[in-house]
Amino acid sequence: MNATVPFVKMNGTRNEFVVVDGRETPLDDPVAFAQHICDPTRGPGADGLLLALDSATADVRMRIINADGSEPEMCGNGIRCLARYLDEHDGRSAAVVETIAGPIATRILSREPYLVSEVMGVPQIGAPHDIAGFRATPVDVGNPHVVIFVDDLAAIDVRVMGPRIERDPRYPEGTNVHFAQIAGDRLRVLHWERGAGATAACGTGAVSCAAVAIAQHGFVSPVNLDVPGGTLTVEWSAGERATLIGDAVVEFSSTFG
Repeated sequence: MNATVPFVKMNGTRNEFVVVDGRETPLDDPVAFAQHICDPTRGPGADGLLLALDSATADVRMRIINADGSEPEMCGNGIRCLARYLDEHDGRSAAVVETIAGPIATRILSREPYLVSEVMGVPQIGAPHDIAGFRATPVDVGNPHVVIFVDDLAAIDVRVMGPRIERDPRYPEGTNVHFAQIAGDRLRVLHWERGAGATAACGTGAVSCAAVAIAQHGFVSPVNLDVPGGTLTVEWSAGERATLIGDAVVEFSSTFG
């Protein structure tokens, strides 16, 4: 692996990432690097590695590699961190980011605190089905999710139910799992992310939960979601792209290797 790699430790609603500018420091083995630097016993620890790369079709290409070495299609909280990095490093207050799930447009809304909006894909809501004793609704936002509404979020052990549902045979590629509870005009949500486990927030998961809340539970856009890491806001009208708004925090900069 590379001898020394500069990185920025960031988080979006406490979803932790290591950002590496692969345009300036190409990685010899990004998967092995991600597994090392995201491991808190060997590096600073994070939910995933974000790589900024050159793009032929957008301002930058984002590659995300989870702590376990897997590579998801998109990451809503991660792309806000990359948007802040591009604002501070490249001077781009607005950018189009190439992802496996398609192009994502980002824009800096404020800098004190840093708030970023991102235009996501069109949520595709599937037919509800029963799984593990729950009623689940699948949602595709460029990556797969299932949303489960419950009466009492405190009764859910996401570290037990999350992996059980993620690895169910009906999801051959695995899925992200979200438990949501209606709290007045807001949602409270717990996340289990495919490849990362229980996380403080999941951006595409928040979009999925908000879309189901609007489509099935009478919510009106925008929807505010309280997640373990803070608050996210989702704006969405049926058939259109969803917009996610949340923070982007720089923790520190350093080198690894």
